[in-house]
Amino acid sequence: MTAHRRTVRLVLSLLAGLLLAGAVATSARAEDGYRFWGYYQWSNGQWAFAQKGPDAVVPADGSVEGWRFALGGAKPRVPRASGDFAAVCGKTPAETGKTRVALVVDPGTPEDAVSGETPGLATGTCVVTATTSTGAQILAAAGPDRIEKGLTCGISGYPAKGCGDQVKNIKVPATDTPVTLEIKSAVGSAAPAPAASTSGSNSGTPWTGIIIAIVVVVLLAGGGLFINRRRTAAK
Repeated sequence: MTAHRRTVRLVLSLLAGLLLAGAVATSARAEDGYRFWGYYQWSNGQWAFAQKGPDAVVPADGSVEGWRFALGGAKPRVPRASGDFAAVCGKTPAETGKTRVALVVDPGTPEDAVSGETPGLATGTCVVTATTSTGAQILAAAGPDRIEKGLTCGISGYPAKGCGDQVKNIKVPATDTPVTLEIKSAVGSAAPAPAASTSGSNSGTPWTGIIIAIVVVVLLAGGGLFINRRRTAAK
């Protein structure tokens, strides 16, 4: 009985050793992943990977939607800019019966890019749309997107090819350097655009006219005085 127990223990120890070796080998192996556009929502001061697809999400007024193109593995690669609704939609007035959604689109880094393509700047666009609009419709309202087999493969022409391609031995940085959004013009707003400031040009116009009038008067007066002097000298 004792010999049997020893045999069982030896077998279990060997199995444990094999499993441990396999775990070590797995952790040492480079991570495999995909190159794709990830979909996120800004919640409680941070980005959260969307639990539903953009076709199934209807953002409320004041929401912030995010998209990030990146090489990703087990850990989501979120947009590198914060989801600041005020920064994106603060100058766009609310409209009755419509929803304002701040849309953040981050094309990622050159290391994330498809070979031969260069990512643009991360942008923020305030989308004013119907209260029933989905995340997919909000994205499409801001610019052209490329959809293949139900997947968002390209946004505003980037990338021009590929869709959720698997990539071997990727190197995912522990953190991404934050970026500042390029704020674009609002989309779908019926409110008139803010009038351009004309204080500089208009305020100077009356004074310019007055100065010109004074100069003309001085010249005419000087000319008249010169003529009178000549007439007096001739007499």
